[in-house]
Amino acid sequence: MSSSSLHHEPTASGLISLFGKKFGGEARIFRAPGRVNLIGEHTDYNDGFVLPSAIGFYTYVAAGKRPDCELIAYSDLFEEEITLSLEELAGPPRRHWGDFIRGVAAMLQQAGYRLSGTNLAIHGEVPGGAGLSSSASLEVALALALAAVAGVHPSRLELVKLCQKAEHEYVGTRCGIMDQFAVSFSQEGSALFLDCRSLEYRQLPIPQGLRLVVCNSMVRHELASGEYNLRRADCESGVKLLRAHLPAATALRDVEPADLVRYRQELPEQIYRRCRHVVTENQRVFKAVAALEAADPEQFGRLMYESHASLRDDYGVSCKELDLLVAIASAVPGVFGARMTGGGFGGCTVNLVCADSVDGFQSRIAQAYLKETGITPQVYVCEPAQGASEWKGRADF
Repeated sequence: MSSSSLHHEPTASGLISLFGKKFGGEARIFRAPGRVNLIGEHTDYNDGFVLPSAIGFYTYVAAGKRPDCELIAYSDLFEEEITLSLEELAGPPRRHWGDFIRGVAAMLQQAGYRLSGTNLAIHGEVPGGAGLSSSASLEVALALALAAVAGVHPSRLELVKLCQKAEHEYVGTRCGIMDQFAVSFSQEGSALFLDCRSLEYRQLPIPQGLRLVVCNSMVRHELASGEYNLRRADCESGVKLLRAHLPAATALRDVEPADLVRYRQELPEQIYRRCRHVVTENQRVFKAVAALEAADPEQFGRLMYESHASLRDDYGVSCKELDLLVAIASAVPGVFGARMTGGGFGGCTVNLVCADSVDGFQSRIAQAYLKETGITPQVYVCEPAQGASEWKGRADF
């Protein structure tokens, strides 16, 4: 399925119709894309460097004002309606999709923005649990919708930071800023090179003859969310130990590969390996940017394979299904590189494929993966997409 062929107009029209049936009144529609990370995995929460791209799967939110202080939200995915009071949003994660709404609304209000009661109808295209940032897509679309209905105007960067904080405090995942930033600031046709400390970024066009093909393993191992937070804790422990020798280091972003070699004996083996992944991955991002600017897909692909090996062996976040997808891809003509993308323990791989080889790649990887696992993967041919925005047009019922 090609993301470029998704029928957004019918999606928007259908959501307007759904909103009308549920709530009546006037609706505005906001959307935010998913994202795939080309390289730079688990570096964002270490103040490092990343190279994601938005992809043309979107979360849509239709929103209309209410006369009271309630948020009433309906998700067509869960076929469920929830009611929240703007005056009672506090509380720990409840492991329910409503946590995203509670969190985004709470963060906006804590930042001083007075929200209005709002009706919300939500439709998501981003595959959940696949490492394609369905969470950030929902958060950013919700933030745009709630702010617009209330008539408040936080900057786009402030919205990004508030959405990240909502995921930390209301969902329970201590994510870095990459996902929310990428779905907000990406531009069509480009990857986004982001410094996760300074938040400086630039757009890097992806050559026309290349395609980003995402392969969904269709597995999600239960330990994913807990292990994610453990990896972050390991990295923070490594920085504390290294600071005895590198007093200026506040994150692994400040550590060079030579520093790790020099002070290896100061680190427990597991923490050393976690740190080695992050430090070398930052180096790979810079090399990948240079390869993209030089239109050198072979070098970019080699770096993708190196990244996957590091995520598998040092960071310990791959799994047999992701390793299999990468191994299959590496043997297909026209594939420059492949790696797991996202948090890990299942989800997706991203593959850099020559445009002329896409059809053969899709067929080969689907057949070989099915034969080995008994699972039919989903394969998405993605084009770099535009970041979050209002879907222009209004409708009255």
